[in-house]
Amino acid sequence: MAREKRDLVSILKRELEYVKSGGYRTPQQAAWRPQFIFEDSPTCVNHRNFERRLPCSQCALIELVPEALKQEKFPCRHIPLDESGQTLHSLYRMGTEEETHALVTDWLKKTIERLERERASAKLSATNPEPLPVSTVHVH
Repeated sequence: MAREKRDLVSILKRELEYVKSGGYRTPQQAAWRPQFIFEDSPTCVNHRNFERRLPCSQCALIELVPEALKQEKFPCRHIPLDESGQTLHSLYRMGTEEETHALVTDWLKKTIERLERERASAKLSATNPEPLPVSTVHVH
């Protein structure tokens, strides 16, 4: 699991850099249509893979998709991005491009920080295991 988290953190960091650098605003290809966050990113397992698409279940982001939505055609569109449950799916229908980019950027930063804290905490727990509780012995 620690390895998976590291891979996910790396992917999210690359995605954050892609968003910050305007990757979705200046597409290298498919400039004729809107760009879809995560799907049109170099971090996608199917980026520029037009021949033999891999199942989304092989993407590290699938870990962040609610269980009930993992079978959707584009599961990454259903990752909750804030406390109110906003997703890319809902933002594509009701949000502006600016709102979407701002929310995704904020979500990426918070998620990276949370995963790094979890990883550090797990590493600390592994190196400093909690002592077993000492049972009280009553001597009569």
